[in-house]
Amino acid sequence: MSDAASLPFHSPYAHGFVRLAVCVPRVRPADPVYNADAMIELFNQADAAAAAVALFPELGVSAYAIDDLLLQQTLLEAVKRQIERLAEASRTLRPVFAVGAPLAHRGRLYNCAVVIQGGDILGVVPKTYLPNYREFYERRWFTSGADVIDETITVAGRSAPFGVDLLFQAQSAALTAAFTFHVEICEDAWTPVPPSSRGAAAGAEVLLNLSASNIVIGKAQTRRLLCASQSARCLAAYAYSAAGPGESTTDLAWDGHASIFELGELLSETPRFQAGGALALADIDIDRIRQERLRTGSFGDAAADLGAVTPPFRIATYDFSPPTPPLDLKRKIERFPYVPSNPDQLQADCYEAWNIQVQGLTERLRSTGLKKLVIGVSGGLDSTQALVVCVKAMDLLGLPRSHILAYTLPGFATSDATKANAWTLMRALGVTAREIDIRPAARQLLSDLQHPFAQGEAVYDVTFENVQAGLRTDYLFRLANHNGALVVGTGDLSELALGWCTYGVGDQMSHYNPNGSVSKTLIQHLIRFAANAGAFDAETADVLRAVLATEISPELVPADAATGLPQATQAFVGPYELQDFNLYYLTRYGFKPSKIAYLSWCAWHDASLGDFPADTADPDRRAYDLPTIKRWLHLFLTRFFASQFKRTAMPNGPKLSSGGSLSPRGDWRMPSDASAASWLEELDANVPG
Repeated sequence: MSDAASLPFHSPYAHGFVRLAVCVPRVRPADPVYNADAMIELFNQADAAAAAVALFPELGVSAYAIDDLLLQQTLLEAVKRQIERLAEASRTLRPVFAVGAPLAHRGRLYNCAVVIQGGDILGVVPKTYLPNYREFYERRWFTSGADVIDETITVAGRSAPFGVDLLFQAQSAALTAAFTFHVEICEDAWTPVPPSSRGAAAGAEVLLNLSASNIVIGKAQTRRLLCASQSARCLAAYAYSAAGPGESTTDLAWDGHASIFELGELLSETPRFQAGGALALADIDIDRIRQERLRTGSFGDAAADLGAVTPPFRIATYDFSPPTPPLDLKRKIERFPYVPSNPDQLQADCYEAWNIQVQGLTERLRSTGLKKLVIGVSGGLDSTQALVVCVKAMDLLGLPRSHILAYTLPGFATSDATKANAWTLMRALGVTAREIDIRPAARQLLSDLQHPFAQGEAVYDVTFENVQAGLRTDYLFRLANHNGALVVGTGDLSELALGWCTYGVGDQMSHYNPNGSVSKTLIQHLIRFAANAGAFDAETADVLRAVLATEISPELVPADAATGLPQATQAFVGPYELQDFNLYYLTRYGFKPSKIAYLSWCAWHDASLGDFPADTADPDRRAYDLPTIKRWLHLFLTRFFASQFKRTAMPNGPKLSSGGSLSPRGDWRMPSDASAASWLEELDANVPG
């Protein structure tokens, strides 16, 4: 058995993943020798692919569509002999195999899943629900296994646990914890309460379905919906293997549809209607499944209810030794968890995000009875998005856009380009546009503080920055008082995570913030969506695109004298694409820093692998090596923990995505004085470089 320390960092098995293979062999009706040969070939392929579990179709040893031949003694004895062969073939292989076979027991015939590993038969699970309608008449041959509990069966001279009360658990010192799987057969999944629901409630993270499932027009999509919904409902992985080439086509056809789902998401599937055998591979994130179950209290409540009315499961355990060489991860990891790379999905997400923001702001205006909004406009991404949300809210409420009091508030480092963008945008949108130069007030305040800048020294410290940020917010709140208006915030989710905002009387505070749960990586796509969707006229669309081309900067410190370059946020707090990645996996799933670093490396180490979101410019299609990922993750953890006090006082605003928000009233609650020491220690100890 492998030891955890022996697994390399670049192995999925070192980070809570388990590799699953779903196999569809070519079969020959009523020819167990031929069928076992085909299975053994896929046994070896699954082993070579470093799989932990391999699933095969229903009745694959005999083939499914053989009708009354299922009751022939010659066939049944041949099936037993081939199960013996399959068990022997598994002796030197790593995976556990689930194969389908007809087996007689105590004068009855059962449609069974036989679970094989390391030369042993770990257990046999009979089918519970037998279809007896349309093209399927299984009750003609089989007996339901619904009442088969706590029994044993003899197969080819081997005694094995037999019943619907079986779970299978892999024991391994090299894995974070043992993983458990449950087995059901075809029709079982099409019932109101599938047996796999009880298996999941009892602790199985992986649910296997050995299926025959002929194909008719539209059925493949129904299968996908069925498997996706069961994996989502059970907070589990769900694997499905349908019969394929070689099955009898006397009255039916078969497409060999193998698929793997996790928490409702399709991870992998085989091409359908293959001429030969096929195999689908995916790495299941057992950690992710466990984290979802921990945080979903209703799952535990339902599990307790099911446990109270069903017999306890027997656990068949076996030793599993994961491979020790590095392995590529067999699943897609989005570079931008908040921004899908699929263009259709991105378009749909932007549409929903826009409407969530607008709906939140309109309802807040209705509830307060106020008719005006005050907003600071810098010409940067965040204030631009907040301003166009304000405009759409006013349009929806039937109020004039002139009720939006938009102010540009130039300070010591405001560039001509961003100021021009702000003015052009305000004029194009038809809001009431004004300018207040904060520099005189800032100089006075710095002088009162006896700050060196007031004596002509080039000291640009945090006081110098926050004097400007605080004055801007102070002006906006007093303008709101003066005009009977509501201050709209502009800060985003990424800034809140990193503490990149001025607390209290600063950009951290507002009356309502529609951007509060929008990540920096998403906000630019929302602006692009507005520019491209025809929501505004051509002039407005052009200035929105100009904002997108502007360097992200707070513009609080003058440009570098030597280079002329402006203050660059990402040079200080890290690339937002990496920090948003870190934020998502820390708060959404609670993963260890080493796993976050591993996932980030899988997503970012090669710019040529995988898809970027639509409209990502070539210079932004970057790659990051592991030391860089580790360095910025270390900074993220340090800043995230240190900045919680800012999030405990954040203003109201709508939650946009399942990635959550950082509102202390909703998704994220932690003490402001919590220590990051354990997280930093885990990162340093377990991530190379």
